Amino acid sequence: MSGKIKSRSAANADSMSGSVSCNERILRDCHQLYTDCDSGLISIAQSVGVSLLAPRKKITVMLMGNHSAGKSSFINWYIEEHIQRTGVAIETQGFSIVTSGRKRESLTGNATLHLYPHFKSLQQFKGVSEYMGTEISTSRQKRFSLVTFVDTPGLVDGDMKYPFDVDQALLWLGELCDLVLVFFDPMGQALCKRTLNIVERLNEAQGDKLRFYLSKADEAGTESDRQRVMMQIVQELCKRPGLNKCGFDMPTIYIPNPNKPSRCVNQVEEVCKTIEKTINQTVQNTLNSLEKDCELIGTAITDTLSADRQAAVSNRSARCKGCVLGLLGAVLPLLLLSVLALGSLSRELLELTLGENNTDTLALYMGPVDKVVNSLSVQSQLYCCGGLVLLSFLLLLLARLSFRTRPTLSGKQKRQLQDRLEYVQEVVKEKKKKLYAEYLRQSVGDHDMD
Repeated sequence: MSGKIKSRSAANADSMSGSVSCNERILRDCHQLYTDCDSGLISIAQSVGVSLLAPRKKITVMLMGNHSAGKSSFINWYIEEHIQRTGVAIETQGFSIVTSGRKRESLTGNATLHLYPHFKSLQQFKGVSEYMGTEISTSRQKRFSLVTFVDTPGLVDGDMKYPFDVDQALLWLGELCDLVLVFFDPMGQALCKRTLNIVERLNEAQGDKLRFYLSKADEAGTESDRQRVMMQIVQELCKRPGLNKCGFDMPTIYIPNPNKPSRCVNQVEEVCKTIEKTINQTVQNTLNSLEKDCELIGTAITDTLSADRQAAVSNRSARCKGCVLGLLGAVLPLLLLSVLALGSLSRELLELTLGENNTDTLALYMGPVDKVVNSLSVQSQLYCCGGLVLLSFLLLLLARLSFRTRPTLSGKQKRQLQDRLEYVQEVVKEKKKKLYAEYLRQSVGDHDMD
């Protein structure tokens, strides 16, 4: 019966694999290796005191810029579905997450935080959760199945009031996201100081994630007008420390409209290539992290078993010391009693051996010695007995302290750890090699894989 269930689930997995891309399948399999209930790497790591995070199955792309910069329009174009509202007004006042799923659905802020637990820290910014939502689309266009878009509020200067600290929220999201697309539009708001200030602060720690684009380039007028706008933006950016880097690039993009052809060069496909490149890099990083985490778990399990063996040896030594000290502590009082008993018995034996006449003669000569011995015995008997009792007590106390042992693993626990080590070393690492080979096979031939 179990064989039928396994074969049926394998068949379902194979049928599903035909509808997903290779990278999507790799990220999904890696995520499952971490989160599996019975033998997931997270639970295995926790058993040896190591904390791991499961890799995400999608990359997160944040779009930011001044209002009406074309962020929502780009998302609609990318997924080929009108899911985000667009217009000249400030339509996006909060954070809108756009992701792919099984059916079209809209989620509120609370449901969004349940769907994305790693976004829960946004609750520290008062008001954000009330202005957050998720749009789930069934689109499979381009690489949308591997992308989660975060559409951010349009930024404006002046007295515009936001219902939350938009600057800090954007900076926090910039650290979480894998890619940050900054859109500048040529319609008078391209030099929005709020946008430039946030970009400058993001660049300090997340500079490798930032990509700049001149959006709505077809509305900039003539080619000379477009060049002038780009020069103004570049000059303003380069005035900021850290942004005046060599090789600064700002492609011109716009949403193609067959009813409104334009001679302006459109590099919107470059955005798609950037997203795809980020996906490929994420797959590589995930596979590399999987290997490092396997090594980390293997080292932790090996160290745990080694420490357990050392503890067992130390416990045996402690028990031996405790036994010796306890034996000495118990023998000393018996030894004292034996000496006293033998002293009195030896006098009686001597009398029986020598006879009464010889005993009197011996006592005549030994009288002074007996007096000295008797005087010393009377004065020091209590001290000697007390010292021996105290020494016996100390030895028993040391024996008790020596018997204190360190906790060790049971036989069942050691077998479990050994099994988990073999699973990580043989199963997970082998799975990682196959996934890496599957990923590389997309780019190189089989003859290059040897």
